[in-house]
Amino acid sequence: MATITPDKVLDTSGLNCPLPVLKTKKALEELQPGQILEVISTDPGSKADIPAFCQRTGHELVEMVEEGGKYIYYIRKKG
Repeated sequence: MATITPDKVLDTSGLNCPLPVLKTKKALEELQPGQILEVISTDPGSKADIPAFCQRTGHELVEMVEEGGKYIYYIRKKG
């Protein structure tokens, strides 16, 4: 598996729905099209919320990793 190098990292650990999605949306606004955002979450609800957000907004969910109670998402900004 290739290592993904994010352009920005957003740690939403300890935050619950809807904050991880809202902070992800705000962080993506600061990136250029094609750049990658890494989102770290501890909210189990993010497993449904983040992919749904990406599908709804057109951003690409490149990869999702679950390790040690954390959910890590790599999202490529559309454009």
